[in-house]
Amino acid sequence: MQSPLFAYTEQQSQDRYAVQNPQLLRVALTGQDDVLARKGAMVAYQGLIDFDGEYQSQSRRQSRAHTGEGLELMRCTGQGTVFLANLAQYIHVVDVDHEGMTVDSAYVLALDSTLHTEVIAVDSQYGISGSGKYQLNISGRGKVALMTSGQPLMMRVTPETYVNADADAVVAWSSGLRVQMQAQTHSSGVMRRRGNTGEGWELSFLGQGYALVQPSEVMPPQHAVIGQGLGAQYGVGRQGAHGQNQNNVWGG
Repeated sequence: MQSPLFAYTEQQSQDRYAVQNPQLLRVALTGQDDVLARKGAMVAYQGLIDFDGEYQSQSRRQSRAHTGEGLELMRCTGQGTVFLANLAQYIHVVDVDHEGMTVDSAYVLALDSTLHTEVIAVDSQYGISGSGKYQLNISGRGKVALMTSGQPLMMRVTPETYVNADADAVVAWSSGLRVQMQAQTHSSGVMRRRGNTGEGWELSFLGQGYALVQPSEVMPPQHAVIGQGLGAQYGVGRQGAHGQNQNNVWGG
C-alpha cells in the first residue's frame, strides 16, 4: 500500500511532551509521573495506559459551580504514548516555573499532575458582580499544553509598555502581571458595547511578563440571548458570552 499519508507517521522524540504536528500532542508516559488531560482529548495511544476521571474535592466542585472556571480532567497513567487533541486546535507546550501562569481553563489540553491549580478573580473597574471575571492560576514546576484557535500572538509586557487585549481573545498571561478587566466606554454606557464598533470588555496588563492572545474572538451568535442579566451578557468566563459560546461550539 502506498500513499502520501505515510508521511504522517509518529514523530520520535525524547521529550515527555512533543508536538506531533501543530494540532496533535504526543505525551510519553514512563510509569512514574501521571499526566492530567482534558476529558475526551485522547485520540490514540500505545502501550499499557489507563484513563481515570480525576477526583475533585467538594471545595473545587463548589468553586466551579460558583465561578464557571475549572478543569474537567482525566488522569493518564502507565507506560506508553498517548496522543491528545481537541477539535484540531493549535497546540503549544509551555514550561511553568516559579513565575506561574494564569489561563482560561477552556484552552488547557494537558498538564503535569505535579502542578497546582487555583481559581482566581480578575478585578473589574466597574465592580460588576458575576461578569465572568474568573481565571485559572497554575503554579509549581512542570509543563502545560495550551490550545488556540489559529496561530497565537505572544505580547511582551514591560513597565514602559503595557498591553490591552480583547477579553475574548486572551488565552493566558504571566501570573506576576497586574490585570484589570475594563470596558472602553463610560460607566453610563456599560450596558452596550463600545458604540457601533463591536468592541467591549478588555483585559489590561501591567508589569513585567507576557500575554498570549489568539486570532479569534469568541462571540455569541447574532440576535442570541445569552444568560440573564449584565453579568451573563459580558465577560470572559463561562458565565459570559465567551463561555456560553465555548459550550455551544466546543462542547466544553
